[in-house]
Amino acid sequence: MACTTILVGRKASYDGSTLIARNEDSANGEFNPKRLVVVKPQDQPRVYKSVLSHVTVELPDNPMQYTSVPNADLREGIWGEAGVNEANVAMSATETLTSNERVLGADPMVELQKAQGKEGDADYKPEVPGGIGEEDFLTLVLPYIRSAREGVERLGALLEKYGTYEMNGVAFSDVNEIWWMETVGGHHWIAKRVPDEAYVVMPNQLGIDEFDLEDALGDQEEHMCSADLLEFIEENHLDLAVENASPFNPRDAFGSHSDADHVYNTPRAWFMERFLNPYDEVWDGKDADHRPDSNDIPWARQPERKVTIEDVKYVLSSHYQGTQYDPYGKLGDEHTRHLFRPIGINRQSQLAVMQIRPYMPEAFRAIQWMAYGSNPFNALVPFYPNVNETPKYLEDTTTRVTSENFYWENRIIAALADAAFNDTANAIERYQEVVGSHGHAMVKATDVAAAKILGVSLKDYEPEREGDESNDGDEYCDLVRNADAIIAQLRNEDVRAALAEANEGMAAKLKKETDSLLDTVLYITSMRMKNGFNRSDH
Repeated sequence: MACTTILVGRKASYDGSTLIARNEDSANGEFNPKRLVVVKPQDQPRVYKSVLSHVTVELPDNPMQYTSVPNADLREGIWGEAGVNEANVAMSATETLTSNERVLGADPMVELQKAQGKEGDADYKPEVPGGIGEEDFLTLVLPYIRSAREGVERLGALLEKYGTYEMNGVAFSDVNEIWWMETVGGHHWIAKRVPDEAYVVMPNQLGIDEFDLEDALGDQEEHMCSADLLEFIEENHLDLAVENASPFNPRDAFGSHSDADHVYNTPRAWFMERFLNPYDEVWDGKDADHRPDSNDIPWARQPERKVTIEDVKYVLSSHYQGTQYDPYGKLGDEHTRHLFRPIGINRQSQLAVMQIRPYMPEAFRAIQWMAYGSNPFNALVPFYPNVNETPKYLEDTTTRVTSENFYWENRIIAALADAAFNDTANAIERYQEVVGSHGHAMVKATDVAAAKILGVSLKDYEPEREGDESNDGDEYCDLVRNADAIIAQLRNEDVRAALAEANEGMAAKLKKETDSLLDTVLYITSMRMKNGFNRSDH
């Protein structure tokens, strides 16, 4: 899938949370309705079979409950994409990546080989299943991991055993860490811990630009990889460094270097970093430090200020505002305005932002922010994932077009507003601000209510202030260290019921505001119809 990812370390985010976020975009010419669901342990398969590759994977008997954003139409499989489990571990899968011929020749993709001939004939060749891919990753991994690092380890083992039929980037987060994992060919992989003080931007190309192989094959403090990666690199002459450069550059070795990247991928990284670090360097003009077609835009960098939820939404909704590349803008010309692939594109399926908050009890530590449809025209809404059911407005997405669910209502609004962008911009902005404000207020009120149910004080969970290095790991209070108390919180059905009730209230407010926006946008665009006439019949 064509997607865009941003990862924000806990010391780079506005509140000390880890943030992982990704647009799921469908393929060109396709639209893919999505749902938000809770998968309970009894509903998790014990033997999993991929629809696309036909591979069969036996799963452990002890899955945790987790959220998922599957397809409404399951003909091509689940495609769970984004979720948070009971242990407050989040996963985003996947960012489709590009590679090069040397890598793919050395470790080919594991693709489904269909049966040939008729069974029983001498020349019959039975089917050979393919590897695992985006369709499968979330379902195979998220229910079984209790940390971001465990996510890398589990998926890495599955990749080495079954292989994959595509290049993918996967994000894992917990309260302390974010790990970014990239597949390399059919069976190999690398993973790097996102620096706490940094953010990472990822368009659809292999992104990691510095990698410590010694650490990855040794202590694995900040890096991990498949066990034979060094031999794989050496045997296939993949290291392109002129001298014995350190650290190793995976983007050069494993990534693509095509002209297509300069219109499809690198401009997205350029705009996101231009927004989050506007003064660190020159971004525009012939003397720019980095341009939209630069191949060396950093994978990770420290922002000039703390990154908010609204910043994440803004960059993942971008259509190059304020530049000559904006398709809705007045700068440049018709050529430049359609030169680059926007981040906020028409075929967006969903955006999920997973926020793991260190200053809240385990029972309601995670927030999964959701948006459906084309990001320039939608709103990002918070929901608690540690619940037994999700609101029907987000769960009951149909394959039939209707204004009665959040996905299709957003799709209708976007198609109408696109044709009258300037005239509908004020209504869209008001909608986004009202929904976002209500979301933050809902979270604040629900946190207080849930804490009362648990009989705890939220002050006990407040992290230490900047400069106190005790704010590392999960050293916040005795209650958090007490495993029995954590388990009791997670099993507290009263808290889950309160969170679910808050989610329902948020969904009701969301539907009211979305209905109102649809009414407004429909009126504005109807008044612009070409068959209108100023003389009235009454």
